[in-house]
Amino acid sequence: MTVSSYAQLTGRGVVSVTGPDAEKLLQGLVTNDLPPAAGEATFAGLLSPQGKILFDFFIVRAAGGFLLDVARDKASELGKRLTLYRLRSDVQIADRSNDFEVAAGWDRDTDAAEVSPAGVVASFRDPRLPEMGQRIISQARQTPAHGGHAATEAAYHAHRIALGVPEGGRDYAYGDTFPHEALFDQIHGVSFDKGCYVGQEIVSRMQHRGTARKRIVQVTGERALPESGTDILAGTVAIGALGSIHGSNALGLVRLDRAAEFKAKGIDLTAGGVPLTLSKPAFATFALEPQTAPVPPA
Repeated sequence: MTVSSYAQLTGRGVVSVTGPDAEKLLQGLVTNDLPPAAGEATFAGLLSPQGKILFDFFIVRAAGGFLLDVARDKASELGKRLTLYRLRSDVQIADRSNDFEVAAGWDRDTDAAEVSPAGVVASFRDPRLPEMGQRIISQARQTPAHGGHAATEAAYHAHRIALGVPEGGRDYAYGDTFPHEALFDQIHGVSFDKGCYVGQEIVSRMQHRGTARKRIVQVTGERALPESGTDILAGTVAIGALGSIHGSNALGLVRLDRAAEFKAKGIDLTAGGVPLTLSKPAFATFALEPQTAPVPPA
């Protein structure tokens, strides 16, 4: 594979799920189908019974089972949660974050370079969006030679923000967000054709009824935006909050129906006193201004 920018993602960890029953266990728990072959990956989540995201991760096939690329500070918790579901299954689950490192490579420009396979355990195209590039899992302290531009982790997140791709723990809170709100239906994080999984009934209901009132959208400020978590206000009414930020660009989880209401009334949006506008990512298929949004009298 070739990349022109390459960044170590120190905020990512790895959980291994191996053994004869690994595939059966995961397939019955996560929001998406497992990757069909080596070198391919799936983006998925593990939900609460109430249908809210507890963890989001990439699943890639590896020797003897699967590796899950997950937020490092959630890796141990994910391992414990999977163990609760293991019961009598012949599965081994382990937090391998000290054994592996995760990196991302993307085409910042046309000056791309080949990534050496040395130390690589798994590499795969980011399944959320082609423009996100590649992800690489390698042996710890054996970072592959890449020959590309050595980017920072902040540069990776700026790239992600520019494309409108959200990330758990940065753009939405674990345990308090439905998959549709986090764009799982837009970035290939959920299968609507697979069998049952934890929280499946709620996700299916939101899909068929179109009841996702909140969505993560792109936010552009007239100047540099304040810190993550700052309320997005319509006048004095909070209708959302900022997530990941890069200068005047950010992602935000917003009540789109309320945003439409206030726009119809001519009320501007701000965050920390900074005027801002909302836009949906280029890949998104949902309406930024729902046609059913009520417009109360001024």
